[in-house]
Amino acid sequence: MQALEGLEDAKPAHQRFWDRHASPISILILGSLLLAAVLGFTGGQPSPPRTADFGEARLTVKTPLIIRNGEFFETDLTLTAETPLADAVIAVTPALWQDMTVNTMIPAPAEESFEDGYFHFSYGPLGAGERLHVKIDGQINPPLFAGTRGEIAVYDGDRRVGAMPLRIKVLP
Repeated sequence: MQALEGLEDAKPAHQRFWDRHASPISILILGSLLLAAVLGFTGGQPSPPRTADFGEARLTVKTPLIIRNGEFFETDLTLTAETPLADAVIAVTPALWQDMTVNTMIPAPAEESFEDGYFHFSYGPLGAGERLHVKIDGQINPPLFAGTRGEIAVYDGDRRVGAMPLRIKVLP
C-alpha cells in the first residue's frame, strides 16, 4: 500500500503519557479552587454569631463575614437589656452599609433618624431581661469590592451604651 502525499504517521514514536491527557496544571488549579470553596474562603458558610456585652445591654449580631458581590444576605440583631432601657436604639454607621441595599428591617423601628454620623433606629422602651430581635435583609451592590467596615452601636435614647465593630469581606 502506498502512503498518500502530505500525510504522516499520526502517532509520533516518542509520545509521553501527558500528551494524550489534560495538563496537570489545569487539574491542580481546579482542585485548589474547589478546596478554597470547601474551606469557606469564597463565602457561603454559616454566619457565626458575635456578641458584645456592654453591661447595661448585650448585642448579638449574626451576619456573613465573607460574601460575594451581588448576593442577598440576612443580618440578625438581638439586643438584650440587662437593665431597663427607656428607648432602645440601634445605630449603624453609614460606612457599613455603603454600596449595600437594605431591603427590609423587621420589625420596623418606631422612629428613624440620622444623628452624630449614625443611622438611628428607635424601638422604644425595653425592660430588664427583655430582648429585641431585628432581622435585616439586604443585597451587596456591584460597586462594592473588597469589603466594608463600620460599627453597630446601642443607645439608650441619646446616651451611648456601647458599640461593636464589624467588617464584611466582599469577594467578586
